[in-house]
This record gives sequence, structure tokens and C-alpha cells, in this order.
Amino acid sequence: MPVPVPRQRTSPTDCTGSPEPTRPTGPAGTTGPANATGATGAAVSTGPTGSAAPPRAAGPAAPSATATPAKGGDLIVLVIDEDPSATFTASELPETAGTRVRIRTARNLTEAERLLTDDIHCVLVDLGLPGADDGDELAPLKHVLRLAPRHAVLALAAEGDAERAAAAVRVGAQDYLFRDELDVRLLSRAIQYAVERKRADVAQRQLTESRLRAQENARLERGLLPTPLLQGSDLRFAARYRPGRSRALLGGDFYDTVRTPDGTVHAMIGDVSGHGPDEAALGVELRIAWRALTLAGLCGDQLLSTLQQVLEHERESEEIFATLCTVDIAPDGRRAGICLAGHPSPLVTHRGRAKQLIPNEEGGPALGLLSRARWPRRHVELGGAWGLMMYTDGLIEGRTGPGASERLGQEGMLDMINGRLAEGLSGDDLLEAAVTQAQELNGGELNDDVAVLLLGRDSGV
Repeated sequence: MPVPVPRQRTSPTDCTGSPEPTRPTGPAGTTGPANATGATGAAVSTGPTGSAAPPRAAGPAAPSATATPAKGGDLIVLVIDEDPSATFTASELPETAGTRVRIRTARNLTEAERLLTDDIHCVLVDLGLPGADDGDELAPLKHVLRLAPRHAVLALAAEGDAERAAAAVRVGAQDYLFRDELDVRLLSRAIQYAVERKRADVAQRQLTESRLRAQENARLERGLLPTPLLQGSDLRFAARYRPGRSRALLGGDFYDTVRTPDGTVHAMIGDVSGHGPDEAALGVELRIAWRALTLAGLCGDQLLSTLQQVLEHERESEEIFATLCTVDIAPDGRRAGICLAGHPSPLVTHRGRAKQLIPNEEGGPALGLLSRARWPRRHVELGGAWGLMMYTDGLIEGRTGPGASERLGQEGMLDMINGRLAEGLSGDDLLEAAVTQAQELNGGELNDDVAVLLLGRDSGV
């Protein structure tokens, strides 16, 4: 049943092939419904992203999500008007383009607040509603925008009130209509456009917010990655880091390298059990604690015992532990001390010889497993030219081929590294090639975090 209105005007048709008049377009290039002054969604005041001015903060009755009809489903409109029967005598508009518009009415803002449920898609507000006690003619509309921040809102104005109608769009309404210019087709189309425009605005705002959060997280995580302190050292340094979590820059693996005033170079690499942001945060805490303790003069068993206390106080549960490998290289660069806490043994190479694993029979348990554990320091003669590679188990736990059940393991990693050395690779190129090959052998992304650290002295690595 068509909706009686005080005055009808000729409306362009959609299906007969008759040409429609050209209408202005909105910021995104979409065509908006025309009104008496030619105003459409293009009159919306835009922000940096070109979207409509955002509505006010949600009140207690605000719905949790934008009400969006299924394609071809009904649209439900809440009309707020002191005398809605003067314009709307039917409960629905004729179906247009497969969409039927159903109408609910409220005579004042109090009644509208009660009727404004999640199934409402659009709110049509009469700008002539009372309630502007503070002199603000748009107070009723602003109240509705606060109540319905995720609903499309249309303003209904008297024909001679174009200035207030345009102001309604500037404060957040999707569009405005003149009461005396209404007809069935125009109203139905305006409601559908307003709903789609609001949905696009909300989606754009959510996308923008998501991008800003991602950028902020990336900046934070980059700031938490270590900056080696090796000023004055002749050692070569390289590192590669790949978190296992999707779209993350930081995982539970951690590493660091510092040179103390006496000329000793200290390096560390570790791995917190588990995967996720909590483990990543704990890894950062352990790395920062290690750096502070090292610069304070602690090393070996004393340092690891203190780190275990940090872990025990900061972890969320007693099941969480961390493996660790620490190396301190003498100022002359010819010898080193190594402590292992449940961590894979590093690789060492000398000029003209293949890399080999440093024996780890004297290592201790992972941090957090035994309260009174000890971690003996193993003495290693490095000589004049050498390379030392420290890594986490994410590098060796990948598969040996797509669909294979066998893991790469330390021996497979040795063969892989020696093959890259035979090709003449060194430094960053060596580590990048090793991590990439491990990933290719695995048949895709490695499931665990991967950290690899390389130190060398006159060895070509």
C-alpha cells in the first residue's frame, strides 16, 4: 500500500527505461538521493578519510553492532515525529529493488529510546521536534545520534528550513529530506542509500582503527627488539628473527649482545615455552633483565640463577619455562665461556673447516624447571679466526620435506649451513638463506618462532 503524503511530485522510474536526472555523488563516488535543493550525501562534512563526521559517543542504549539487513530483506525504519500519521498512514512502503521498508513510529524521544532496538536499520528524525531548551535547534537530532551511533539517521525538515537541514548533515545525519517534497519512491530510495552509506562509514572507520592499532603494535614491537651494543669490538654480528605468530613482529624467542667496559662481548639467545603475546612479553622482560645484569657484572651461573627468579615471578603459570644459551667472549676474542640452560648447543667453525656443534653434556636444565638448578660454564678455545652461530629450536624443528614426518634436527641444520658456506655465503646472507631453506624444506611457514645470531672474527662468516 502506498504511503499517503501531503503533496506528491513526479519521481524518476528505475525499471521502465526512462532516464533519471543526474544526481550529485558522495565522497566515495556513490550517488545519493536528491532533495529539493539537490543536497545529497555529498553535503556531508568529511574528515581525513572522506567519511561522514562521526556520531557522538554511544549512550547506554547504544546497540553493539550496525543493524544490516540481508540482501533482499526488509528494512525497518523508526520515524520520530510528533504527528507521524500526518505523513505515514501505512506500516510499510512498497517493495523497491527487492527490498521492503517497514515503518515504526514514535511521537517523542522518550518513546523512541524505548523502540530503538537492534533490528532498526534507519531512524528518520523530524527536526521540528521540541527539546531545544538550550537554544540548540539540533538538540533532538544530536540526542538521537548519541542513542544510535551505529544506525543510519535521516533528518526530516520543512521545505523552508534548508539551513537547519544542511546543519543536520554536518553533525552526523546521513542525509535530509524535505517533508513537502516526499514521495514513496524517493523515501524508499533515501532510506536504502542511508543504510548502505552508514554501513560503509562504519566499515571504513573500523578498518582505519584496525590499521592504526596494527601500526602502533608494530612500532611497539620494533622498539622492543634488541639493538646490539658492540661499540669498540672487532667482531662481526648478524641476526635473523621471524616470529611464529601471524602478523606479529615479536615472539617468545629473544636474543641480545652487549660489550662490557672490560672488552668482553656477551651474547645470549633464548626461547620461552608457548606461543602468544604473553610469551613474547616475558621474552622481552628476560632479555632486558639479562642486559641489565650483564652490564652490572654478573655472568654464568649467578646470572642464570637471577634470571630464573625473574621468570618465576613474571610467568603466568608454573608450567612456563625458558631455554637459554649465553656466551661470553674474552677481550682478545680467542676464547669463550658458554652456559646452556636446556637450549640447543651453538655451532662453531674455524677457517677452512665445516661448522660443528659445541658439545653440551655439561648443560643445565631450562629456567623455571628446578628451583635450585645450577648451570656450569664450559670453556671453549676459539683461536684467531672463528664463527659462532646461536639459534632457537624453531630452526631445527621443521620437517625435512613437504609431508615428511622427520624433523630437520641439528645434524640436518649442520649440513644445511655447511652447504651455504660452501657457496660462499656469510653474515646476513648466510642466515637469510638458512632460514629460507628451512622454511622451504618444511613446505611452508615454520610453526615456531625462529631466532638466529651469528658472531665471527676474521673467519669469513
